[in-house]
Amino acid sequence: MTEIRVLIADDHAVVRQGLRTFLELQDDIEVVADVADGEAALRAAEEHEPDVVLMDLVMPGVGGVEAIRRLRDVRPQARVLVLTSFLDDEKLFPAVRAGAAGYLLKDVEPAELVRAIRAVGDGEALLHPAVAARLMEEFSETDRPAADEALTAREREVLLLIARGLPNKLIARDLEIAEKTVKTHVSSILSKLGLTDRTQAALYAVRMGLLES
Repeated sequence: MTEIRVLIADDHAVVRQGLRTFLELQDDIEVVADVADGEAALRAAEEHEPDVVLMDLVMPGVGGVEAIRRLRDVRPQARVLVLTSFLDDEKLFPAVRAGAAGYLLKDVEPAELVRAIRAVGDGEALLHPAVAARLMEEFSETDRPAADEALTAREREVLLLIARGLPNKLIARDLEIAEKTVKTHVSSILSKLGLTDRTQAALYAVRMGLLES
């Protein structure tokens, strides 16, 4: 079983300790470090090479959103799962735009948090239902080209599988193509539709009703 290396960034010591204690009970999760601010998170990411970073948004000094942006230079392989108490637009949208792969509220059940870490670690995008609903509202206000007009048939297939939560490896297996080819298709999809990441691509697919066809 491959272990998922997790870095915890939260300015509340009791939260960090609680998360560490619980996550270390999981056979497939290793907590490599826990830190109290974004600057320390960036240093720890470079040193410990985590697969998933549990990131609070409101921290002293370098906050969560800025840390997510800068993490792409320090540890681009790491996937960020935001774990926060806030659902307001001023924090939600910047975090998603910065590259967060998941966004959960701190009222999440422990078992759901573990599933989220595993999903994000496997390349999926994962959002709290309230977060997804709010993003859909924002997303619906932006006009984008229709998939059947902008994308090739293969790109539409890839987009559908992204929306169903499949990582590139499984998309490649399902479509019997190379993983490198999947990455090329994903980049093309994002470019043609004016999207920034897989989360937005999945929301686009839901909005356009692609999962219902």
